[in-house]
Amino acid sequence: MTDTKAIERSRTVAVVGTGTMGQGIAQVALVAGHPVRLYDAGPGRAQQAAAAITARLDRLAEKGRLTAEERDAAAGRLHVAETLGDLADAALVIEAIVEQLAVKQELFAELEKTVADDCLLATNTSSLSVTAIAGALRVPGRFVGLHFFNPAPLLPLVEVVSGFATDETAATRAYATAKEWGKTPVRCADTPGFIVNRIARPFYAEALRLYEERAADPATIDAVLRECGGFRMGPFELTDLIGQDVNEAVTRSVWEAFHQDAKFTPSLAQRRLVESGRLGRKTGQGWYAYGEDAERPAVPTEAPAPAPAAVTVHGHLGHAEPLVAMIEQAGITVRRRKRGNYLTLPSGGHLTLADGEAVFEYEGEEIIYFDLAHDYRTATRIALATAPTTSAETLQEAVGLFQALGKDVTVIGDVPGMIVARTVAMLVDLAVDAVERGVASAEDIDTAMRLGVNYPAGPLEWGALLGYEYVADVLRALHERYPTGRYAPCLGVARKDHEERAAMKDQDSR
Repeated sequence: MTDTKAIERSRTVAVVGTGTMGQGIAQVALVAGHPVRLYDAGPGRAQQAAAAITARLDRLAEKGRLTAEERDAAAGRLHVAETLGDLADAALVIEAIVEQLAVKQELFAELEKTVADDCLLATNTSSLSVTAIAGALRVPGRFVGLHFFNPAPLLPLVEVVSGFATDETAATRAYATAKEWGKTPVRCADTPGFIVNRIARPFYAEALRLYEERAADPATIDAVLRECGGFRMGPFELTDLIGQDVNEAVTRSVWEAFHQDAKFTPSLAQRRLVESGRLGRKTGQGWYAYGEDAERPAVPTEAPAPAPAAVTVHGHLGHAEPLVAMIEQAGITVRRRKRGNYLTLPSGGHLTLADGEAVFEYEGEEIIYFDLAHDYRTATRIALATAPTTSAETLQEAVGLFQALGKDVTVIGDVPGMIVARTVAMLVDLAVDAVERGVASAEDIDTAMRLGVNYPAGPLEWGALLGYEYVADVLRALHERYPTGRYAPCLGVARKDHEERAAMKDQDSR
């Protein structure tokens, strides 16, 4: 296979497996202009899928997203294959069947007897090894992963996965084809979870660990990650939407594929939820209850408190430095001191950005940690954690300060790294490690995480924004408190941290 251009629109695309994903992929190829053949081993399923796709084309035409002529042309290009032999002239075959390695291997072995040697073979697997699926093929070089995200017609991201034996020309042609279809493809190596399902694990895992440590309830953790962290959905509501069984199975699959690496350890709390049959929206109960009368638990929010008349800012607040201008704009006097990285309240208490430490370690001191925000200007909620010796007066001053900036304030339990800071630090760590290991480029990882799971920023973009000194400090503090290896900074983060510190030292010496 030497052609690296997108597959011509006159060529047939075959889709094997006609469930939700298969139908969605077929619709994408149809709308892009290809003749499409549907095959399913289940009697009558391909015909049912064709009818469902045609109905969706009708709805697109009704909404004005397709003209009547485009709808008729697309429907006319859709055909049902009675046997695998009917796919002989396909230029691309995309498989979207059950996630069982042996079943997929058997299917592609049969397809290889039918299609031409220049036909591109692709799997939509989200959890199995592309290399393993292609392992028994006669021409494994033309085999790639094309991982669409559900619903395929709406979500733009496609992970183009190269197995160990995939030819570069095959991967390039698959990439070009996905792009020609209006998708945003990203390239990645065949690694457990590919890009999104590998790097997204901490978003769920840290929330579950915080819940297990009784830092806060699911509704509070979700609210802080949404309203402070900038995430579109919280991890508990998102896993209820995905399905607790599905999310837990992916987590466990990635963990086992990485030989039970502590960074990917599944949650016992989620396992118990799955065992109880509380799988989320589809069963009417997960972390939350669903139904006509179901109400979302209220998020604990502090009552109004008076704002302090003045505060003192010591040194530079790092990522939280925008708070200084916001405080001044709120009419609160700001005094500056040269050294430090914290803010002093009128009572003498210190307000400090979460750094991976636990507040209880500051015995006898008036310390309050506040959580990391993606953007303090747009954040609508701030989480605080207090030391056992922090007075009610100091807490009220901190609450009043953030309320004066237009923020809701929630006080959570004292856990190292709080909620957003530890989550983001872990996301950055896994992303940097993936780049270091050649899984994907930094640009493709950031694109995948923004488009695939709607993160407010790509993790590598976030790492650069925060500074790797901060990320490494958070991770090292967490690692000291939890010495399992889960939070140990990867080599890439340690290297970037060293480079940042060396550059800063060099600048200071000039």
